[in-house]
Amino acid sequence: MKAVTSMKNRIKFLNTQIDNVTMEEAVDEIDRMVCSGMNQYVVTPNVDHIVQMEKDPLLREIYENAALITTDGKPLIWISRWLSTPIIEKVSGSDLFPRVCERAAQKGYRIFLLGAAEGVAVRAAKNLQRKYPGLQIAGTYSPPFGFEENKEELEHIFRLVERAKPQIMALGLGCPKQEKFFYRNRDNFHVPVVLHIGGTIDFEAGNIPRAPGWVSRVGLEWLYRLTKDPKRLAKRYLVDDMAIWRICWKYRASQNQDFDS
Repeated sequence: MKAVTSMKNRIKFLNTQIDNVTMEEAVDEIDRMVCSGMNQYVVTPNVDHIVQMEKDPLLREIYENAALITTDGKPLIWISRWLSTPIIEKVSGSDLFPRVCERAAQKGYRIFLLGAAEGVAVRAAKNLQRKYPGLQIAGTYSPPFGFEENKEELEHIFRLVERAKPQIMALGLGCPKQEKFFYRNRDNFHVPVVLHIGGTIDFEAGNIPRAPGWVSRVGLEWLYRLTKDPKRLAKRYLVDDMAIWRICWKYRASQNQDFDS
């Protein structure tokens, strides 16, 4: 299940790899992937994903086999500079997806939204169609809790997507659930491109507010989100994700050994 991609500038970064591309290059690459029709997928690692990959071999495998891997979050950009492997631009899922929708509206590509709570994907679809006239939303579905262990529910999802015939499917189930769900069921989806976009469906529905642009530019989007949803995010941001510093030192030491040998 190896990735098939035309990207030439993939670099090693901590415990994963990154396609060192601009936003425009990422959108162009996804456009090419749609045209190839080869059932490929896109991931956008952030600090939390890097921390999870350090102790989750399956998640790391999934990322290794992605056709396009872009960087979600200014902290990873700063870390890349500290490691002397600078990543040129933040290309987060929540920023990339609207640009893909814009391109899809121009090209006539059909998009299916899978994820978020009941009714949220429908609102997101309506908002996206208002923002990008001509955008074709092939379908939406918000699966119930525990759907990934329910054979009948899985078959229902496969049939929905098959009938909709989208060129792009956007998965908003959260990491690592969305990545593992698709990876394990990839052969049941005949979609040229699958985007793993986390909470982006909620953003587009207006269910969760996005941070102001200047907050994102200075790398404090995580703090903004923490203030909006402390009960859910406090442990992740203030406890679990602190492991990123140990991971940075580990791979910096390994990198230095490679230089010395």
